[in-house]
Amino acid sequence: MLILVHLVVSLGMLVIVPLGLSLVKIDGGTAVRRWWLVAAVPGVISLWLGRGPLSITLASIYLAGTLALVVLAAADLVRRKRLRAREIALYTALATPAIAALALVAERSSYELFGFSLTVLSLTVAHFHFAGFAAALIACLVVESTSTGWATAAAISVPLGTGIVLLGFFLGDPVELAGAAVLTAGMWLVGWTMWRRSRQAERATKVLLVVSAGTIVLTMLLALSWALGHVVATPYLPLRWMVATHGVANALGFALCGLLAWRRLKEWDEAR
Repeated sequence: MLILVHLVVSLGMLVIVPLGLSLVKIDGGTAVRRWWLVAAVPGVISLWLGRGPLSITLASIYLAGTLALVVLAAADLVRRKRLRAREIALYTALATPAIAALALVAERSSYELFGFSLTVLSLTVAHFHFAGFAAALIACLVVESTSTGWATAAAISVPLGTGIVLLGFFLGDPVELAGAAVLTAGMWLVGWTMWRRSRQAERATKVLLVVSAGTIVLTMLLALSWALGHVVATPYLPLRWMVATHGVANALGFALCGLLAWRRLKEWDEAR
């Protein structure tokens, strides 16, 4: 199972984050994206080494790179002096890789940060690259593309749900269930907006948008069943199957296809 998790995380570090950064405008974003692999490659290597001083050092380099994203978000907030739906989603996207990287450093150190097992920390690394960065960044792109109330609600509820899920790690399963419900609502709004946008897109972009939107409907149902099953006696998939279904589908079907679709949409808009 952990091999699959590491493959998904590698995709997040090497592809999803730089691809996402290329789709948003923020002062300093281009420079960070240009140097991103300098931090990401050591982070990926650390995943495949045994736990110890070398993997800790490499993971710490990645943590430093993710902190640059936090600095970008803070500087942009100071410059804008406002916090609208777009900024809420964007800043959430920029902050969540640092949470993932902190979990990675702890896991590579064999340190059960906040009492969480090493397996949970490994899953946290994956979670905050996709349910964190990719989901919030796509929500940001959605609200940039349309000013409807539904898009605004999506751009707010995705970060809100992500934050409540994070609190649920510390406060218990009922809080995590509440976060999963809010995040699911936000993600479905994102998917619905993407499906509507697909009707005006050319064929390849339309396929990517529809795949991304359809995937998130199914994967968030799995997430809800998982969270609900830890609160009341309802069935849910075992952890290894959640990784193989929810995790892989989110990474490839939702995040990768979604970001590729938005890149094509932006290229098409710039060409007009």
